Amino acid sequence: MRAMNWFLGATTAALLSFSAQAQTLRAVMHADIKIIDPIWTSAYNIRNYGYMVYDTLLAMDENLVVRPQMLEGWKVSDDKLVYNFTLRDGLKFHDGAPVTSADCIASLQRWATKDGMAQKLFSFVKSLEAVNDKTFVLTLKEPYGLVLETLGKPSSYVPFIMPKRVADTPSNVQITDSTGSGPFVFRKDLWRPGEMTVYDKFKDYKPRSEPASGLSGGKVVYVDRVEWLNITDAQTAVNALLNGEIDYIDQPQIDLLPLLEKDKNVKLSNLNPLGVQLNFRFNTLHKPFDNPKIRQAVLYALNQKDLLVAGFGSPEYYTECKALFVCGTSLATTAGYEDKLESDFAKSKAILKEEGYDGTPVVLLYATDTQTGRLTPVVKSLLERGGFVVDMQAMDWQTVLSRRTRKEAPDKGGWHGFITTWVSADILDPVMTSYLAANCEKANVGWPCDATIEKLRGEYAKAGTDAKRKELATAVQVRASEFPTHVQLGQYNTPSAIRNTLSGHLQAPVPMFWNVKKQK
Repeated sequence: MRAMNWFLGATTAALLSFSAQAQTLRAVMHADIKIIDPIWTSAYNIRNYGYMVYDTLLAMDENLVVRPQMLEGWKVSDDKLVYNFTLRDGLKFHDGAPVTSADCIASLQRWATKDGMAQKLFSFVKSLEAVNDKTFVLTLKEPYGLVLETLGKPSSYVPFIMPKRVADTPSNVQITDSTGSGPFVFRKDLWRPGEMTVYDKFKDYKPRSEPASGLSGGKVVYVDRVEWLNITDAQTAVNALLNGEIDYIDQPQIDLLPLLEKDKNVKLSNLNPLGVQLNFRFNTLHKPFDNPKIRQAVLYALNQKDLLVAGFGSPEYYTECKALFVCGTSLATTAGYEDKLESDFAKSKAILKEEGYDGTPVVLLYATDTQTGRLTPVVKSLLERGGFVVDMQAMDWQTVLSRRTRKEAPDKGGWHGFITTWVSADILDPVMTSYLAANCEKANVGWPCDATIEKLRGEYAKAGTDAKRKELATAVQVRASEFPTHVQLGQYNTPSAIRNTLSGHLQAPVPMFWNVKKQK
């Protein structure tokens, strides 16, 4: 039986009627799409969906330099307080309506309620106003050093541009209108959660004239349709790729890479050279993790090597790294973590005894359908050896995404912790790193609340020299070791698997399907 028989049985008449002359690229991504609001959740599968459907005002190239994307350009006043932005000509939404300043302003305002980096920027914003349909002005209360870097941030949450009528939806309400501004149209009528997500080329999309680089430049679409197929069994996905029934696997299972390497029709490509950081996220609202000392006990109980070996096998795919802001960068340091993340179980138990831990079970959300989620049992084992009682609850990643937004007590449907990842491009400094935002109710899921971290992050944003930024980044990391918001569990970098019939994939922290050609 061929690998795709399961799919053929589920194919709709609408899909079967799609022109035989049209080019369709079929991909298996790391998780299914069940949410279509990229501002509702920071999950990367929904971010990936967002890049297909929406465009951005600015974008980072392959060297992490901010470039204009939907913008023609910008001007900054001499006093660094006024930023004047102008849109390119010919920008349209998928319903044919022109993209206007009002759409951009509403989109940025909705995004700014959720994203930590945006929240920090908007705390300095005096006004954001339209001059006309193509021009809008951002005015600051005082100079802020990361305006363009914030508007051009490459990953979750991304400031995608939506129609004003959609962006006016409160950020605590999921949008249902998928009208976008990007190179692909989401075919909501063909969407089958659990089976398939379908995107068609947006024929009226106007790419930039310069070559694509990273997430910037000309987004030229060469295929007519992209289908993301939800094949949850890793071996089945690999078989489908080897048989030529699909074209691309975003994150093939590590232990199946040798099988792919042997096939001359498949190439393994490292499309994200900066890599990914593995994290454990705390919920700081509830006992015992409302106590930062007990969260410190977790830092002593866990270690990186056990998780990295279990998840990625060969050292060629992982790096032990205690730096919050990614090893190999100018801000990398071990400060605050010198004696942590070494599984000092005696130290963990001593802290728990000193803080009066009463055996309250730690509820871990265990995503059984993702490569990193499957490392949760390792976390459970290490925490138990460190003196914690652990209640590990299995579910799929989509359920984790829903469950982690709940603030109820863990025994009432809430949670204490879960494993997740951040691409390195999301965590290069204290302001960019969403999980470091400790602004209480406005913070990312887990809702840490610490005035010291927030003060240091604000000072970093205003710092005028690299030396001062390094000093402040180190201070943030030390404070994070005292008031943990999450645990950095090492870096890894795994390749995507691509049929040789595809060409044109670019290196970026996000999987992209523009600029990709498929041989007929």
